[in-house]
Amino acid sequence: MMQALIPDRALVDGALQPGVAVLIDGGRIAGIASADSLPAGAAQQRLPGTLVPGFIDTQVNGGGGVLFNDEPTVAGIAAIGAAHRRFGTTGFLPTLISDDLDVIRRAVIAVDAAIEAGIPGVLGIHIEGPFLNVDRKGIHSADKIRPLDAEGIAALTGLRRGRTLVTLAPERVAIADIEQLVAAGVVVAAGHTNARYAQAKAAVAAGMRGVTHLFNAMSPLGSREPGMVGASLDSDELVCGLIVDGHHVSPATLRLALRCKPASGFMLVTDAMPSVGSDAGDFMLQGRHIIVKDGACRSDDGTLAGSHLDMAAAVRNAVSMLGVSLATAVEMASASPAALMGLSDSHGRIAPGQAADLVLLDDAGQVAATWIGGEEERVAPALAEA
Repeated sequence: MMQALIPDRALVDGALQPGVAVLIDGGRIAGIASADSLPAGAAQQRLPGTLVPGFIDTQVNGGGGVLFNDEPTVAGIAAIGAAHRRFGTTGFLPTLISDDLDVIRRAVIAVDAAIEAGIPGVLGIHIEGPFLNVDRKGIHSADKIRPLDAEGIAALTGLRRGRTLVTLAPERVAIADIEQLVAAGVVVAAGHTNARYAQAKAAVAAGMRGVTHLFNAMSPLGSREPGMVGASLDSDELVCGLIVDGHHVSPATLRLALRCKPASGFMLVTDAMPSVGSDAGDFMLQGRHIIVKDGACRSDDGTLAGSHLDMAAAVRNAVSMLGVSLATAVEMASASPAALMGLSDSHGRIAPGQAADLVLLDDAGQVAATWIGGEEERVAPALAEA
C-alpha cells in the first residue's frame, strides 16, 4: 500500500515547504503531492516536525561501542549502523583507518556481505589509508602506513557491491595509480597529506574528487604555497568533508571556507568513533588509549582520534556555528555526499525515484524518526539527545 507522509514541512527542491505529502511505494519515493490532494487509498501519516532526506555519512569509524578495524564483520557493521541511525544517518560507509592489507580485505568482504544481507544503510566502504604521508598521520599508526603497490590496488578494488571511497596522500602515490583506481570505480579522496598545490591539482586532473576532513592532517594554505587546503578550496571538482564539532577546526575557519565555493562543494562527516551511541568514556584504538571528554576523543598525549560527533549534531552545529540555513546544512549531510559517491540518482533528496531514506526532525533539530527504504523506526527522545 502506498504511504503518504504529511509533515509540517519537508525539504523539497532546496526549500522547506509546508503543505506537501511525500508518497512512498516499494521502498522508494513515488511522488510529491499536495497534502490536500492525495491519491485514493494512500495510508496517511501526519508527522509533527520537518521531514528531510536521510543523512549520508562517508566517514564512520565506529559506533555503539564497536570499532570497524576491530570488528570487520557483518555483525560489527550492523551494530555501527544501528547506533548511527538514531541520529539520522540512513546511509553510511564503514570506515577503516590505516591497517594491514589482510584487514582491508576482511573489511571489504564484510561490507560486501552486509550489503548482500540487506543490513540497513550500508552504501559501501571508506578505506582511509594506509597509503598516507607519515608526516601527517594524525592518530594513524606509523607502522601501518605503506606505499601503494599492485597488491594494495587489488585490495582497494575488491568490493563487488556498493561504493568504495579511498583516502590517500596524492604526493605518495603515482598519478597512474590514481587513474587506475578511478577507472575501477573507486572514489579517490586526499587526506593525511603534505601535498603541494601542484601535486593536488595533478591528482584532481587524474580523477580525484574528495577531500577527507578539510584542514585536518594536511598541508595548510600559505601565502606562496597554497598546499592541499588551497587546492581544495580552489577546485570546484572536489567535495570537501567538514567535521563541525568545535574541536577539529575553528568555526571561523570553516565559515571562511564556505565563502570560497558553493555549499555543494562541502559535505558534513562525523569521523565517529565507537563512543557515539555508547556510554563508554574511553576505548582502545590500535593499542592506544582514547579518552572521551568534553565532546572530543583524544589519545593520552592529546591527539584527536576521530570524533564523538553524530550527524544530527553536525547538522545543528552547521546551523549554529557556521550560520547556514537548516536546508543548506541538511543538503551538506545528504545531497553533497550522495553526489561525491555517484549516488545522486538514488539518494540525497526528497524527489520521485529516490530511495525512501528520510529523517524527521523536531523543532530543536533532534531526530524523531527515520526511514530506510521506507521502513520506519521511531527514535526515543533520550536516545536522540545522547
